[in-house]
Amino acid sequence: MLNRRHFLQVASASAITAPAIVRGQNLNSRLQLAGIGCEGKGWSDINEMASHPSSQFVGFCDVDLSRTEKARKLNPDAPVVQDYRDLLTKLGDKVDAVTVSTPDHMHAFIGLDAMRHGKHVYCQKPLTHNVWEARQMALQAKKSNVITRLGNQIHSHEFYRTAVHFIQTGAIGKVKRVHSWCAATGHGKSFHLDRPTKPLAVPETLDWERWIGVAPMRPYGDWKVYHPWGWRDWQDFGNGALGDFGCHILDPVFTALEIDQAPVEFKAEHSGMNDEVWPAQNTVEYTFPGTKRTDGDQLKITWYDGGRLPGLSGSHVPADAGLPRSGSLFIGENGSVVLPHVGKMRVYPDVEFETVPGENHYHGWIDGILTGQQPSDGFSYGGPLTEAVLLGNIAVRHRGTKLNWDAEAMNIMNHDEANQWLRREYREGWEIPSV
Repeated sequence: MLNRRHFLQVASASAITAPAIVRGQNLNSRLQLAGIGCEGKGWSDINEMASHPSSQFVGFCDVDLSRTEKARKLNPDAPVVQDYRDLLTKLGDKVDAVTVSTPDHMHAFIGLDAMRHGKHVYCQKPLTHNVWEARQMALQAKKSNVITRLGNQIHSHEFYRTAVHFIQTGAIGKVKRVHSWCAATGHGKSFHLDRPTKPLAVPETLDWERWIGVAPMRPYGDWKVYHPWGWRDWQDFGNGALGDFGCHILDPVFTALEIDQAPVEFKAEHSGMNDEVWPAQNTVEYTFPGTKRTDGDQLKITWYDGGRLPGLSGSHVPADAGLPRSGSLFIGENGSVVLPHVGKMRVYPDVEFETVPGENHYHGWIDGILTGQQPSDGFSYGGPLTEAVLLGNIAVRHRGTKLNWDAEAMNIMNHDEANQWLRREYREGWEIPSV
């Protein structure tokens, strides 16, 4: 069984390079940042990082130059490129750290390369597109001795921090069962179930070769089919609703219950899928080893998306209380907690609880770089969290089959065919070397 502690011991056995030079430690300078992915969540990440008084963006990258307008205004003198490798080459050690806010399929290729160059990395969730990549990201972060953080910013919000603290006080006793859910659907952004039959010409501002990156080449499919919004629905590029929200909603579950081992088995049911896009609705049942916060040797966590909701049986929640559109239900020995996705928790039976102040997730990463102290939610945590999410999507591909997982061997023991999804075949010229 590969738990997180053993995983880090294995990682620490790798050669460790000296940490990247941090210009922000020089009182006459500031932390030098480069933004990779500049619009949408990329702009949100860049804008938040730029508000830190000791940071400065010195370069920007986006495969679509039409999506760099806002970022350019932060530093009109900073170079803007379509290939992040040009940015690292041009600026070299003038860049201390990078934000990676691209589609899922390119997170590992870019993030690993940046860390090999000694750059600290903030990467959007899910950390990677497949399980093998998640392992590599955590290993490389340890090997390069860099400060990392996953882009599930609600990890630092007062709502999640308060719930984690409350559950860890033991107020509801040991937790017996968890249900987590999300209202979002698969194939809900592109509204396409098959590839477009009449793809259009690629816009002049977009480098389609670099957008496709590690994935198999396909024609450009018109605005919103893949780029910039529809890509999460497509199996080659994204991970559907579970990939989009799992690292958010399951995060306080992992943190509160101190889950530090991989699930031992998982099974999925869904509304139907093809070989291109994720299902509109999923239910994924996980079984994890128990922890000191849970009741018994095993903990069952069930994930629902596409509007599916758990029942309230076995909980302390009244039948007429209702549930939020997205969130988690913790069922304890003495009470239950309903934690909305970005909302104040509800406790049953109702009791008073202490509010834990939130923190700025983005600034926490920068502060960690400046002080040399790794904050919570680094890749040693985000990697295993992402891995659990991605294992759920492997179960989705094998509907109704209970899959047994050997984490240490990285092997689905009872279904050889399912192992093909642990790692992808990389397009020629876009291969990812092992750490």
